[in-house]
Amino acid sequence: MQAGTREYPESFPKQHLKKPGEAELDPAPMYQAPDYRGSGKLDNKIALVTGGDSGIGRAIAVLYAREGADVAIVYLNEHRDADETKRAVEAEGRSCIAIAGDVVDWRFCEAAVEETLRQFGQLDILVNNAAFQEHAERLEDLTEQHFDQTIKTNLYGYFHMVKAAVPHMKPGSAIVMTGSVTGIEAARNCSTIR
Repeated sequence: MQAGTREYPESFPKQHLKKPGEAELDPAPMYQAPDYRGSGKLDNKIALVTGGDSGIGRAIAVLYAREGADVAIVYLNEHRDADETKRAVEAEGRSCIAIAGDVVDWRFCEAAVEETLRQFGQLDILVNNAAFQEHAERLEDLTEQHFDQTIKTNLYGYFHMVKAAVPHMKPGSAIVMTGSVTGIEAARNCSTIR
């Protein structure tokens, strides 16, 4: 394990940002893992990372590049965040393409896979990471539209990307599905049923 030592903030100021993206966060999220040394585990591999513009997706894209992969990132509409991820991947000496669109849309997912294949010639790793999460204090505050967007992004989006990618992946390829701890543990401020 390469844990390394880094200084982490003692606390974070309260902030509320419009979703998606994190360009305005202060302090900026840490994703570089400066003490982690790649070992070529992903040499000559092509990875497609949804939600790759920020957060966990950005960290995945950068560290996959450090391991030797070229990376395609899919993101909704946060161009500044996507540009930052692209620069970070390229700083690792790998190629990166950024594809804007919504994983809720089957045709977009198909087009994103096709663009990855057109530019890189193969697809070895799909990381389904794009997700929508907005907390509601009470169940009664959860609207039909909010629920619909959550299901379409977090379930349909994963399904659409897998359906688009699998026909182009060879034996030994990998699909990685990420998820929030909120799916296992409720958010702290959620009320419970009594």
